[in-house]
Amino acid sequence: MNWSLTAKRLRLPLGFVLSFAYLAFARPTLLSLIVGCPVALIGVGVRAWASGHIMKNDRLAVSGPYAHTRNPLYFGSFLIACGFAIAAHWSLILAVVAFFLLIYAPTMEREKANIRGRFPDAYARFEANVPAFIPRLTPWRSGDGDGTFSPALYMKHGEWKAIAAYTAAVAWLILRAYGSV
Repeated sequence: MNWSLTAKRLRLPLGFVLSFAYLAFARPTLLSLIVGCPVALIGVGVRAWASGHIMKNDRLAVSGPYAHTRNPLYFGSFLIACGFAIAAHWSLILAVVAFFLLIYAPTMEREKANIRGRFPDAYARFEANVPAFIPRLTPWRSGDGDGTFSPALYMKHGEWKAIAAYTAAVAWLILRAYGSV
């Protein structure tokens, strides 16, 4: 088995284990919460925006956040993880970066191969104009329509759960910061 398949299988279980460990050991301060929580909230917003544009396996998403980065869902997750790392202690950013390099980078490569196989011509243009992870500042205009945000897609993908999880995590961190738990 290659590392890409292993990373794919470990991504969610390892993410949950690390999240629970984080919640158990985090010792936030007021300043760390003020800095970190907005970063995480921006990540939740990026994921929400992306989920309202993607129609998995039906068409190549090139609008909304996909006009800035080919992987806005993963970029949003990265921002969430960085924000919560800052909220606990800035040094945890190194662990977040390592996790994304070891687990998410191979996953993105596997997904790229799959999407390239499904939409070869469109993906070649997309890949040539939109960066894989770090967003470009101006959106790429593919000429494939405007691709407006769909609340129905947002709900279908269940991304609303991210704001619920964010809210619960922030509440927990505030309790931790003030010694209640």
